[in-house]
Amino acid sequence: MAKPGKMGRRGVVQISEVANALVDPVLARRAGIDTMLLGSWDEIAGEAFADCSRPEKIAWPRRGAEMEGEGENRPGTLTVACEGSRALFLAHAEGELISRINAFFGFPAIGRIRIVQKPVAPPVRRRPPARALTGAPAAKLADLVSGIEDDRLKAALARLGTAVLSARR
Repeated sequence: MAKPGKMGRRGVVQISEVANALVDPVLARRAGIDTMLLGSWDEIAGEAFADCSRPEKIAWPRRGAEMEGEGENRPGTLTVACEGSRALFLAHAEGELISRINAFFGFPAIGRIRIVQKPVAPPVRRRPPARALTGAPAAKLADLVSGIEDDRLKAALARLGTAVLSARR
């Protein structure tokens, strides 16, 4: 019989736990950051910069011979992507942002912020509209939405049904 502390977790596992377990090692190896920083960025950056900035990587200084044996961590440089002219305002708020990031980590992890101007939000890709239904699927959809009285709701459900029932190849 296994000890209570050694038992495996039973029941439902959240998809975020599985995803974080897979993504965190890759982010840590490639960018020096984890999903907790990315997920909390809106709170750390505040309302002024949450929508226009994103942390990209942390460059940690290499340990030199003079650091051997001291056991002290030197703060790293956080690279932040920021859109357009808002980068200037972010540069002015750099000190406050550094203190918020260090408060998040719980130790002086970041000593400097490097701002890179580039688009933060991925471009929105529009899908082509679904093909019109014909034959039996069209009749089935018309029958399903026939009992709905609200015209706007009926049209929305018809669009949804068309997208679900149309075959995309």
